[in-house]
Amino acid sequence: MGELRRTGLHDLHVELGARMVPFAGWEMPVHYPPGVLKEHLHCRAQAGLFDVSHMGQLILRGPDPDTTAKALEALVPSSILGLAEGRQRLSVLTNEAGGIEDDLMIARRGDHLFLVVNAARAAHDLALLRAGLPDAIEIGEITDRALVALQGPQAEAELARLIPGAADMAFMDHAILPGPDGTECWVSRSGYTGEDGFEISLPDTAARPFCEALLAREAVAPIGLGARDSLRLEAGLCLYGHELDAGTSPVEAGLSWLIQKPRRQGGAREGGFPGAERILRELAEGPARLRIGLLPEGRAPMREGVEIYADEAGGAPVGRVTSGGFGPSLNAPLAMGYVTAEHAAEGMRLWGEVRGRRLPARVTALPFRPAGYRR
Repeated sequence: MGELRRTGLHDLHVELGARMVPFAGWEMPVHYPPGVLKEHLHCRAQAGLFDVSHMGQLILRGPDPDTTAKALEALVPSSILGLAEGRQRLSVLTNEAGGIEDDLMIARRGDHLFLVVNAARAAHDLALLRAGLPDAIEIGEITDRALVALQGPQAEAELARLIPGAADMAFMDHAILPGPDGTECWVSRSGYTGEDGFEISLPDTAARPFCEALLAREAVAPIGLGARDSLRLEAGLCLYGHELDAGTSPVEAGLSWLIQKPRRQGGAREGGFPGAERILRELAEGPARLRIGLLPEGRAPMREGVEIYADEAGGAPVGRVTSGGFGPSLNAPLAMGYVTAEHAAEGMRLWGEVRGRRLPARVTALPFRPAGYRR
């Protein structure tokens, strides 16, 4: 596997008592002394601080902003030309088969685009961009900035103490704002928990004092990868390698909303991205399978790989769980997965095979709990 990389906040994690584990080639905190359950509930009730510096940060810059946006539209199904300055949106890099190579955040900032990609796919995405974008588009890899997320109902109040301008931002806004001592902070009002919150990119040299200032507040606690996963699962958010992969289309994944009208059939810039034929067909006719939420009727969790059946006994599987576990906010097990379209109706009773026994579960709408985003 090779030597694990460390973020600039590694020593702080160790001092805070974190259990460090390998993750996507990095050594990352999975939890701190309070444990996953308490970290999860603290983020839901107050504010949680996450180190996400392992994510890839990229800048695309071309001869002019519209040229850059149009070039990126050749690789993603979203409308980037229609993205206003100071706004960001989620999109996906697709392949010729209509599958997803990665999901990513795209912000439009003046003369360039700022991208955040998944840690495990960063090198892969960089290669895709270099191969798919014209030479006129410069791709800059940011390697000297940390990335942290502050999430939860008290995130705005706590961040505003250090970055006052953050309080004026709406959901999916992106801004360059002065932080402590004039530090240039790249701030987006977004996150991966289903709560209101922010992601902040700032120079490596400023990251530790910034985090320490936040953690000095009673409302703010450090949160590891364990609670990050249970929070995103309750929020019904996809994880690459689980709900998303190279064979799964954005329509199957329930991400049709990231394909805006100009890129759809009859739109001003219809298609023109890898896999458009399949994706536009699925938008018009529906896909053969769909991502669903599942609430097991008992207390036993249905974890990744559990096969899903339409009947309590007999029959072939109609789907499979891609993520599952215990939802601390629900005090109950929950799961996401894919089933054939005819078995995806909300309220339908299905069975997951756990240790040789078929256990009942109900198809439920996503997210499992209401989102707390500031619209």
